[in-house]
Amino acid sequence: MSLGGQRGDDPVRCQEYGYGLGRPEGIFVLRYQSAGPLEFGAIARQDFLHQLYWSPDGALSALHGAEARFLGPGEAFWAQRAVSHEVRAADRQTVYRICLREVPAGLAALRAGPVVVPEETGRLVRGLARSGVAEADALADRARIMAALVPYSFSEEGPPGARASGCGAGHALRVARALAHDPSDPRELAAWAAQLHISAKTLQRDFQREFGMPYTRWRTLLRLSAARALLGTEPVTRIARRVGYASPSAFVAAFAKEYGRTPARYARGGAGA
Repeated sequence: MSLGGQRGDDPVRCQEYGYGLGRPEGIFVLRYQSAGPLEFGAIARQDFLHQLYWSPDGALSALHGAEARFLGPGEAFWAQRAVSHEVRAADRQTVYRICLREVPAGLAALRAGPVVVPEETGRLVRGLARSGVAEADALADRARIMAALVPYSFSEEGPPGARASGCGAGHALRVARALAHDPSDPRELAAWAAQLHISAKTLQRDFQREFGMPYTRWRTLLRLSAARALLGTEPVTRIARRVGYASPSAFVAAFAKEYGRTPARYARGGAGA
């Protein structure tokens, strides 16, 4: 099976794992690791296979039509065959690209967009990307993975096991998912709390329980993580706007404070420069 469309820096490693290839219930998993940014699709189409992109350790930037979204580790980007799309990942990030001939039942109505990846589902995906897995076991795990995939919805807390720490009430996770899709959302903690019909104090406490930090700190880290997925592919002025900073200078200052170098220097030399 041949797949094109990966751009950006060549991956340090791309491992392929196929089970039941050529059959409707088959699955093909590619595991990418790169020292630099990765870019998939590039608004190209894959007319024969449906695709799911997931990273367990960083934000993905996904573009479908005019809609751009960011996705965190608890989510993936789904694109049915013949749907143009683009997915980007930051440097030093692992990305799983899952190719299917069948559409999972829970995603039948979704042409392209974010889906929830519960913790157990992520574990099963990682398990398929290793040597020595019996095909029968792999196809059984594939069925479990497909059965668990559902579109993202802000109105739902998500499947059990999807929480960051397992000790919160789920309010912070719902806000986190919404913000992960659009880090430029300007709403402050009180506005999110009002939407959830809880107090700002309750929501702040849930952020501390789920993520070990207050809302503002978590939002800053999210914005900078999302920005890393775009460095080297878009100008700083556009990146700053896309991730929610009022000005490029404010973005550059926040980035330099967190990573010890400006976005331009980071893009040229990576995290270790």
